[in-house]
Amino acid sequence: MPGKRGKPDHYTNRAKREGYQARSVYKLQELQQKFRLFDSTSRVLDLGAAPGSWSRYVLNLLDSRGRLVAVDLCPLEISGDPRLEVLKLDILGQEFPQLVAAHGPFDAVLSDAAPSTTGERSVDTARSAAIVEAIIHWLPRLLCQGGNLAVKIFQGGEEQLLLRELRGTFRSARAFKPRACRSQSFETYLIGIGHTHHDAVR
Repeated sequence: MPGKRGKPDHYTNRAKREGYQARSVYKLQELQQKFRLFDSTSRVLDLGAAPGSWSRYVLNLLDSRGRLVAVDLCPLEISGDPRLEVLKLDILGQEFPQLVAAHGPFDAVLSDAAPSTTGERSVDTARSAAIVEAIIHWLPRLLCQGGNLAVKIFQGGEEQLLLRELRGTFRSARAFKPRACRSQSFETYLIGIGHTHHDAVR
């Protein structure tokens, strides 16, 4: 959004016109179009969901059978949808896995979560990696067999180790940077297709 990141761009203006809270929705749109992360009947988990752009996009694609669980410490700018359950939780908190798993298993786990940044790249990338490590650690309890993952990470070298780990638990895994990412951004997304673990069988 506008501010220290610079002037509004095409994606920022488009998001405003189309009723989304943030330009990040177009990152998910490209990920969904390219990887088919979920379908209209899926049960989806959205981590780091506030202010709600990704959640709103998911709800626009789900039919009455689909379900979305959105997790964030900050409030979402969405309410009143019977397909949506909002959990006020810290992804790194002790209560996270048990409370979220009670709503699963999920067909897709999505995360646009990012740490509070310091401007020191090594610190910021390490904090981002810690969030992703926690998500990957809990995937066996959250993601059903055959499910898909899309998770943001700041590039600092840690993403290669985590990608290697994903390749051991998904049929395919890769890093992908959507066009809507700002040119100066060092974020990318780790994509896992076809979860092979058996703890969270639907």
